[in-house]
Amino acid sequence: MYYRGNYMDSGDAREMGFKRQRIMDQGSSYYATPPGSSYMYNPPPPPPPPSYSYHGQPPPFPVVRLRGLPFDCSETEIADFLHGLDVVDVLLVHKGGRFTGEAYCVLGYPLQVDFALQRNRQNIGRRYVEVFRSKKDEYYKAIANEVYDSRGGSVPRARSIDESKDPAEHTGVLWLRGLPFSATKEDIIDFFKDFELEEKSIHITATFEGRPTGEAFVEFASADDSRAAMAKDRMTIGNRYIELFASSSEELEEAVSRGRVLDKPVDGRDPNEVTSILRMRGLPFSAGKDDILDFFKDFALNEDAIHVTFLSDGRPTGEAFVEFASTDDAKAALAKDRMTLGSRYVELFPSSIEDMNHAVSRGR
Repeated sequence: MYYRGNYMDSGDAREMGFKRQRIMDQGSSYYATPPGSSYMYNPPPPPPPPSYSYHGQPPPFPVVRLRGLPFDCSETEIADFLHGLDVVDVLLVHKGGRFTGEAYCVLGYPLQVDFALQRNRQNIGRRYVEVFRSKKDEYYKAIANEVYDSRGGSVPRARSIDESKDPAEHTGVLWLRGLPFSATKEDIIDFFKDFELEEKSIHITATFEGRPTGEAFVEFASADDSRAAMAKDRMTIGNRYIELFASSSEELEEAVSRGRVLDKPVDGRDPNEVTSILRMRGLPFSAGKDDILDFFKDFALNEDAIHVTFLSDGRPTGEAFVEFASTDDAKAALAKDRMTLGSRYVELFPSSIEDMNHAVSRGR
């Protein structure tokens, strides 16, 4: 367990490290007693964190989930991976006594979550690590699971993220792991041939070098369909068996907006073919339409041609779609790929009206 920072968030984060130790020490008795000051350590008030506003809402619990960690990874290596941030706690996730390659990291205050997300797909050793937003209840469930494993089941078992195969957990999105690197969207559609799937609902993920990761996200028409599709768990594509996990639109958005996706459609259209629409990725979360207009100041654009995308909870994805007057303008605008907007360099990709409408309609 770590505490490296000078800043803390609300009482939840301030007392979290001590609270986790209490849970690990006391086992099921913790869960039998309502939360109260008798289980809390009350240190002196810390220095105030940098100012930020949540428009009258309480600040979110500052926790992120890491996936894809080396199986010999230590808490120290994770703290080093998040160097420069105030790491309050690192919780390695185990299943059946084995490390799953996942961990939860509690940070000093909510603003640091955005900085942690910028480490998404950076490496620890030879493994690139995915970083996702998480929630306090997910972190606490993971703690309960650790207690269960360490005490032989003395605490009622709580589900971790990767065990979310309970019907109540389904949202209509499945995460596929173990795909052949040669797998295409057509292969995935055939794998789920009993379900109505469109190619745009399949997102095969890739590394920054463009190599497939062996993973994909699939959006089904409903939560009932994704639940039924779990019957295909550990069935094969080619000579590889495929693991299926209930996922969420938030995890999908993180993968699409912060990673690369292999989005060559079934109709064979080259995803690199330039149209009059470009997708921007890596925008500062504070970027607005005026900033994008200034970025493309050499082109005739108006605000209606710019579509900044958001997650389902209203947070910006760091992406936008821009409609240019012509294909030639869009092609010329690609010269600004990897130029900076504010302190962030921005990546530009050819896109299409279908991709733009799909992203905007889903609230991204």
